[in-house]
Amino acid sequence: MAKVFLTRKIPDIGIELLKQKHEVSIFSDQKNPNKQQLIKNAQNADAIISLLSDQIDEEVINKCNHLKIIANYAVGYDNIDLKVAQENNIIITNTPGVLTEATADLTWTLLLATARRIVESDKYVRDLKFDGWGPELLLGRKTYGKTLGIIGFGRIGQAVAKRAHGFNMEVLYNKRTPLAQDEESKLGARFAELDKLLKESDFITINASLNDSTYHLIDEKEFEKMKDNAIIVNTGRGPIVNEKALVKALQQNKIFGAGLDVYEEEPKVNPELLELDNVILTPHTGSATTYARNEMAKMVANDILAAIEGKDPVNRIV
Repeated sequence: MAKVFLTRKIPDIGIELLKQKHEVSIFSDQKNPNKQQLIKNAQNADAIISLLSDQIDEEVINKCNHLKIIANYAVGYDNIDLKVAQENNIIITNTPGVLTEATADLTWTLLLATARRIVESDKYVRDLKFDGWGPELLLGRKTYGKTLGIIGFGRIGQAVAKRAHGFNMEVLYNKRTPLAQDEESKLGARFAELDKLLKESDFITINASLNDSTYHLIDEKEFEKMKDNAIIVNTGRGPIVNEKALVKALQQNKIFGAGLDVYEEEPKVNPELLELDNVILTPHTGSATTYARNEMAKMVANDILAAIEGKDPVNRIV
């Protein structure tokens, strides 16, 4: 019987799969362990289920020397030192695919809610300020027929693009390697260099992964290139946007608004963002549907079961 350590409680469907064959321990359902707590709890574990917020670096890996697999309960995996894991023959897996539609839905939720000032409007009504229809009350932005720029055009970016066609939008996208022309045609999207995308888009969504080339990809000079009525939505990774530059752009009305599900120093949120009405903030809930989270739980559990039995996990990264 192997030992499986979870840094946070995941949906029961995954836990029950593991408990049928192995010993399972869970740090908490309320918070993640710090590094020392992680090492203390996982040092004898054969497998870890981790979250993006768990930094699994060289020290953690070297001190948890029984590990066979680290199953990241996320699509991203930049929280794990892949090189050191590989050197120690530790398998790394993630949960791709199943959260695509949920995250694309939230991207559009934030886009529309920001454009139509939904959170402001809700507060306006709750504060008993609504005393009748007004011609210029809480005017927002038109979405239909506008241009959408998508930064990062993998599964989620493409799912965002598909939803744009219902709004008769022109879709521009930017990624490291452009798609083949027939793929672009199927998706109704056109590749654009980043500068062109920023200048021409009315709405910009960030659906990219975090790496050296995307860190602070959107900084002060990028906001200067955007339209003054542009809206930016980030459901990718927080550090892709320089939050200080975003605050400045919002404060000075260099853009119309922003919708954020991820943050540069997550879970910390820049306190200046909390004071602004032209930004909507959600707590990293891109994949927060019952279906997506249950499927993610089954994926990490099944990959751990496979690895412990000496089989190759379906979602193996290294």
